[in-house]
Amino acid sequence: MTGLAGSAGPLAGGAGNGGPLTGVKVVDLTINVLGPVATQMLGDMGAEVIKVETPQGDPMRESGPGRHPRMSVFYMNMNRNKKSVVLDLKVPAALDALLRLAESADVIVHSMRPQAAERLGIGAAAIAARNPRAIYAFAPGYRSDGPNRDRPAFDDVIQGESGVAGLMHRATGEARYFPSVMSDKLCGVYLASAISMALYERERSGRGQVVEVPMLETMLSFNLVEHLWTGAFGPDEGRLGYVRALSPHRRPYATRDGFICLLAVNDEQWKRLFVALDRPELAADERFANITGRTRHIDDLYAIVAAQVAKRASAEWRERLDAADIPNGSMNELDDLPGDAYLAETGFFRSYQHPSEGPLITTAISQKFSRTPGAMRLAPPRLGQHNREVLQSLGYSESEITAIGAGAVSTDVVSKRLTGQDCAE
Repeated sequence: MTGLAGSAGPLAGGAGNGGPLTGVKVVDLTINVLGPVATQMLGDMGAEVIKVETPQGDPMRESGPGRHPRMSVFYMNMNRNKKSVVLDLKVPAALDALLRLAESADVIVHSMRPQAAERLGIGAAAIAARNPRAIYAFAPGYRSDGPNRDRPAFDDVIQGESGVAGLMHRATGEARYFPSVMSDKLCGVYLASAISMALYERERSGRGQVVEVPMLETMLSFNLVEHLWTGAFGPDEGRLGYVRALSPHRRPYATRDGFICLLAVNDEQWKRLFVALDRPELAADERFANITGRTRHIDDLYAIVAAQVAKRASAEWRERLDAADIPNGSMNELDDLPGDAYLAETGFFRSYQHPSEGPLITTAISQKFSRTPGAMRLAPPRLGQHNREVLQSLGYSESEITAIGAGAVSTDVVSKRLTGQDCAE
């Protein structure tokens, strides 16, 4: 895999004008997946993200393979472009340090239920009293003004309650979760988007506000874009569910030597596809001549496509479908992706040298900005790696930093012992 051209690696340091969020300071109290995905997006776009952790650290530090303790690849995939500070918020001096940090922050984001944040002394009102310009953001399982506000929630639960698992059951006959932490990651994207919009509004009003992204309602709105279907007309108008997406024939098509993915949408595409399939007469079939008929007879249509595709090899289909300008692609297994020619040419996989974890691979930032592109500036931090830097910036003395960040000091010692190098910043 290729690294960043002309540099020591994609995390070798920022350059140029910085991303569109350069100058924004984010105090990140999130753990697990949802929040870290959101704050990494903000960090990729130039924000200074200060990840505040307990002495035990984000649980994801121990989830999955890693070369050293508390540095799993799962954690590292969600926590680049951040600084780590250890603060035990149950200790008054550490809580005071967080509140002092919040005074200069643009965004405070956490993973807690509102009542838990209140008990710790970092609820929305407490932060607003110290910094009325701050955007205070969180993503609970359920709306904070609803009857489920005190209930915990994780990805699997939300996949079940939002209909994802039910859709899998209906489409495949087996009740399953989508094989990805989809709810967490998607809600993380929504959270980053909502924070960015709140920052834009603050530029006009000068005032902060509370941003809440409840997981259940967010996933429901996402799922029901297409699957509300006849339910949009009322509760007695028919069964919910987009029929094309739920067809048992909507799957990669088996070719003579593998699989291929393809999709025609409008009338002209279907006409060209019927020709490529050696079934041009189907364009005049009233069942398939327009989108209304195709939707009504989708199972029959997809069955015909499947039967025709099975007659030729994948490479021949790619050539035929490309010639007909029909969207198509191969069915990649995960293990195929690192060697994919397109991804290699576009530099999607990036190599870099982590100060303590050695050579690693990460994925490129997918969003592109013509003037203010994001950048991979900081490697995923070790637990408490930036205690001294951040606390010094708040005016703390060396003795106060040592007392407040005792957990971080011990972590640095462990890191040095494991790597055989001085990892202090």
